[in-house]
Amino acid sequence: MVDVAMTEQQNFNNGLLAFLDASPTPYHAVTSMKAVLLNAGFSELNERDDWDLSPGGRYFVLREASSIVAFTLGKGKLTEQGWRMVGTHTDSPCLRVKPNPDLHRQGYYQLGVDVYGGALLNPWFDRDLGLAGRINYRDQSGGLSSALVNIDRPIGVVPSLAIHLDRDANANRSVNPQTDLPVVLMQSKEKLQFNQLLKAVLEDQGVTNVDQVLDYELSFYDCQSAAMIGWNDDFIASARLDNLLSCYIGLQALINADDDGYQLLVCNDHEEVGSQSAIGAQGPMLESVLKRVSGDEVSLQRAIANSMMISADNAHGVHPNYSDKHDANHGPLLNAGPVIKINVNQRYATSSETSGIFRNICASLNEPVQSFVVRADMGCGSTIGPATASGIGVRTLDIGVPTFAMHSIRELAGSRDAEALSRILSAFYRLPSVTS
Repeated sequence: MVDVAMTEQQNFNNGLLAFLDASPTPYHAVTSMKAVLLNAGFSELNERDDWDLSPGGRYFVLREASSIVAFTLGKGKLTEQGWRMVGTHTDSPCLRVKPNPDLHRQGYYQLGVDVYGGALLNPWFDRDLGLAGRINYRDQSGGLSSALVNIDRPIGVVPSLAIHLDRDANANRSVNPQTDLPVVLMQSKEKLQFNQLLKAVLEDQGVTNVDQVLDYELSFYDCQSAAMIGWNDDFIASARLDNLLSCYIGLQALINADDDGYQLLVCNDHEEVGSQSAIGAQGPMLESVLKRVSGDEVSLQRAIANSMMISADNAHGVHPNYSDKHDANHGPLLNAGPVIKINVNQRYATSSETSGIFRNICASLNEPVQSFVVRADMGCGSTIGPATASGIGVRTLDIGVPTFAMHSIRELAGSRDAEALSRILSAFYRLPSVTS
């Protein structure tokens, strides 16, 4: 007899793995999400145009190709129904190529890199690295264009120094990002220029009218594919689980909510570096979309008063080798349900009201739920939750799937958590009210 629930979970995870592999940068993630939305009947809007919106319509809008807002319009009054919103982010810590990266040393050609976000650096050594991102160029007619590129083969590596030359490496190894992380691309006696290599890359993918590469945003990434691992396939291992995992969960929840309410998914870039940008959660993108849909400031504020945001960003699962890093009563387990994240100093935006709403949804679906509170003697990270809550005044909940190795080049999550959270978020999208 076929286990329907298990089959649905496997199908969900197969789609998740494909999404992770297709999304080495925020640009590629948004491109992947755009394709899914178009296939689900959503229409793309342009911020430069007037918007002709219809009740029951499905829409999405991009900004700078790395942030996206997708939404559905209900047939009732927005001011009375309010929005059901889920927020995530598209960026992940990585090694970003510098503007003038060329290094020629000892017969090797290397690229200098900057560390984007709070990356865990040691795991970047001795990995097979591909390169992806956006290239801006002038074409042969003098026009400006851009193209996404993905060199999805191992073209670079950051080799470790042998233990024989660093006897203290296992006891006391620190990483200097300026001197230790330049990526080795090849051996070469010539003085190569990275912009010329990029012109060849563009030509290889069919862009033949390039006059000059002007600039780029390119990141190295681990070429190892996302995978189900563990003796019983208990885990998902991949780069960028923080936070593409939540992007995919929220996307599937939105397209499967199958209701006529006012539902929205926002996936912002730049969360890992503070969210303060035109496309970050502290920027105006989400509020701009909400204002255009609402029509006027009073209608917007009335709708916000009846709305709720769930900020979905991965949570720290309790590591069996380091359980003392958690509060003993707040150590989330992988494959044991989504985690409500709470911080009395508002590093997370959860309140007892929003937590109660979420717990009630989980109970109605017979799904477990967990809590995370950082140890009182440790600092706490944050999410887009507080930025969105303070920016537009919406009641907010911070939740996430528990993971190991957050901000490593390869992270680990439970194989049963993602699909379960997507069903929970679909139920949230269908809530007729979030007010008492």
